[in-house]
Parts: sequence; C-alpha cells; structure tokens
Amino acid sequence: IRDSINYVRKKQEVFDMAKKKSIRVDFVKSCITYSKLNKIAISGIENICKRLRLDSIYDVINGRFAILSRRPSGKKSSSKRVAKCDTVFVTYRFCGHPTEEQASDLNQNIGASRFMWNRMLADYKLMWKLYGISIPMTPADYKDVSGLEWLNDRDSLALANVQLNLEKARSDYFAGERGAPKRKKKHQCKDSYTTNRVGKNIRIEDGGLRLPKINGLIELSMHRPIKPDGTLKSVTVTHEPDGKWYFSILIEYTAEEVELSDGLQKFFASGDINAISGIGLDMSVPFLYIDSSGNKPSYELNGREIKFVKQYRKLEKRIAKEQRRRSHMVKDSNNYSKQSEKIARLYAKAKHRREDFLHQIAVRLVRTYDVIAIEDLDMAAMKKALSLGKSVSDVGWGRFTAILEELCLKYGKILVRVSRWYPSSKTCHHCGYKNDDLQLSERIYVCPVCGNIMPRDKNAAINILEEGLRILKENIFRPSVEGYNKPSLITTIV
Repeated sequence: IRDSINYVRKKQEVFDMAKKKSIRVDFVKSCITYSKLNKIAISGIENICKRLRLDSIYDVINGRFAILSRRPSGKKSSSKRVAKCDTVFVTYRFCGHPTEEQASDLNQNIGASRFMWNRMLADYKLMWKLYGISIPMTPADYKDVSGLEWLNDRDSLALANVQLNLEKARSDYFAGERGAPKRKKKHQCKDSYTTNRVGKNIRIEDGGLRLPKINGLIELSMHRPIKPDGTLKSVTVTHEPDGKWYFSILIEYTAEEVELSDGLQKFFASGDINAISGIGLDMSVPFLYIDSSGNKPSYELNGREIKFVKQYRKLEKRIAKEQRRRSHMVKDSNNYSKQSEKIARLYAKAKHRREDFLHQIAVRLVRTYDVIAIEDLDMAAMKKALSLGKSVSDVGWGRFTAILEELCLKYGKILVRVSRWYPSSKTCHHCGYKNDDLQLSERIYVCPVCGNIMPRDKNAAINILEEGLRILKENIFRPSVEGYNKPSLITTIV
C-alpha cells in the first residue's frame, strides 16, 4: 500500500510540475487524449500551431516529428566548457584537506547532485511512458515539492550542472551517439560535483579555496603555482575511494601562439628533413615502448636510473591479500568499509606512480626531439583479442599518447600517428622486404633477402619513424593539414 501511495504521489508531482510550464501542455494533453497527434502532424501541425500561437510546442515533444522551421536553441547543453579560438582552458588539480564539517557539506552536495540526476532521469522516463512527451525541467521545479525542501540548502549551481549533463546525455542517446543514461548508485559511481563561479562566490585565498555553501576556507596542497592573468570558471570537487579530496580548478587564459622548435622552423624554410630530430616509438607490453635506437624508457633522477615498472603487477599480491581479508568481513560494516578504503589506497598508489613515470618520460622526449612518431593503436581491441587486458591497462599507453599530444602543443613539436595497419614489424627497414610469415613469438627479425638481423621491436620503431617522416614531408607543404591553416598550429598528424 505504501509503494502504491508513493507511486501515485510521484505521478501527481510530475503532473503538477508539467502544468506549471505553459498552456501548451494542455494542447499536447488533449492531442494525446483523443489520439489525434499523428493526424495533426500529417495535416500540417506547423500551420495549426501558428494559428493557435503555439509555435514553441515542439520544445516539449522529444523526437516525435521533425520541424524544418525550428530555430536552433542557444541554450547551453552541457557543463563542459568549449574553448574559443582566442582562449584556452587550464585545469589545476590540488589535493584538499577539508575539516569534518566541510567534508560533511561536500558529501551532502555530492549526494544532492546524485539524487537530482536519478530523480530527473526517473521523471523523464515516467513522463514519456505516461504521456509520450518529455517536458524540460529544472532543479528549481523540485525545490517546491513536499519533502524536497532540503535542496534549497545545497549548491544550486551544482544542481544546474547536473541538469545540463543529463540533457546532454539524453540528446546524445537520441542522436545514437551513446547509450541510454543510467541511474547513479551510491558507492558505485564517481563521487564528484561541479560548481561555477558567479561574482565572487569562488575565491582562492591564502593557499585555500572558498566554495559556495561551504563554511570557511578549504586548505589546499598547492604543489605548483597558478599562472596569473586568468579567469576562474569552475571547480570540480572529487572524493576518491581512498578517502582523499581533490579540487580541479578550471581557469581560462588568453591563447598564445606556439612557436615551433628551431629544427622544425628550418624544415619549413628549406624542406630538408635532416634538419629535424625525430624518434619512433613501438609500443611494448613489457617495457611501455622500444624507441628507434633500441632503448627502453628510463630517466635519471638524483643520480639514480628510474626504469619502467608495471605498478599494478608490483602491488598485485598485496591487493589480493587485502581483498581476501575483506571477503571474511560482513558487507557494509565498519571494518568492511575500512578494508575497502585500504584496498583503494593500494590502487591509487599504483595509479599515481604510473602517472608520474609517464609524465616524466614524456616531457623528456618532447624536450629532446622535434618529431615523435607512434602507432595509432586500438587499445580496447588489443585487450580483448590478445587476452592481455590487465597487462595492456597496466602499461598506460593510451594515457601516455595523450600526454605526448598535450606536451607537443605546449612546446611546439609534432606528434605523427602512423596507421595501425602499417606493417612496421614485418617490413625490413634495410631493404623494404615484407615478411608475411613473421610470427608473434619471433622476437628477432631476420630478413631472408638482405640478411639483416636485429631485434623485432627496434626494427618496428625504425620503420615507424621513417613512415612518420614520410607522412610529415608529404603533408606539410599542402595548403592545410588536418584542418589547420598555419604550420605553427600543427601538433598531431594522423
């Protein structure tokens, strides 16, 4: 009986909110009641709505029929920022140390955002099921509902971003670009929310951060200074499973034209490919990559040589041991939660160590070479086809290439992505012979034509470099390359 009462009450609340929108809802309701919606659409619904002064009725009907004269809405459809041609966004992510009261308020904002997502998603589905329409709603519509007055005490901008993200997810689903948006469950989804700066509600003061609806200054561990002359746009608060708080501060700067390196400028001026220094990288599951000189990734720090290590494999036994301990505990108990946080700290340690190594090695490559050639690999397919899911994920090749692309844009270098179908491993770099019978287990390449013998990965890296330079030389003198008009703006060639 209680469930039936709640269901009827929820239907009544949705209907009451729909009635508040405008008289156009009554028109849609009458059309549905008398089953005349399709007849009206066929007989020219556009003219009828103009006669009845209901031109905006199509805003509340989601995907029923296409209207050629519909004006594009200028409404923002997502909380993600889109950079203009003369601006650039930079995100600073700092670890925060909120007090118990501040942490409680932050958790309440996260919970309110999750609740708003689930409630709006459920109401959209219910309206579509009962009435065949989808009327746009805002978080303000819920604050007057009985039992939801507590939403007035939460960050309204965080709830507004939830609405924008949900509308973007639904539009992507109806366009066929993504799957249907799903309900977010506590402890199984990412705990975060985004709030925007309006006036001076968000400020950075004395090494701390001030957020709306949060009392006091949140202490931050600012490990690097924030570049001045920027405009603070938004802050994303994230509560990681290991218990730590992170604050991602988005700042907008005026875009500055990137100058190419000296070697690339000489190449653009003379066309001499020998003026640039390049390196080819062949992705390797055991070592991250093998370069065109046959070297493995490593760097020196304080007189020590730091080599690549699979961080998850290094901690795998400890993680398994802690997971076995947790399996003997009562689920959702205090000890179970403490043990889960302990396991999350081990996962976070592996993640941060891997991320640090990738940044360290990537910045050294970009500072040393003008052109970096890599393969455009499908990592998702490699994880499934070769049964190397855990090992490939532990390497972090996808994240490594993303870091390389960002740094090439920053330092004026070029990243060339060679086609994944290019036979870099089967081709002899000395004579060009292609050995189609080469097996994956053969780690030494022996050319049957010229007799060239060398490690398989080194041969592949040399071929990748040569193919990358060929692509660069072939495309660089065209009027536009990959949508860019100025050579100084080229960062990636696919």
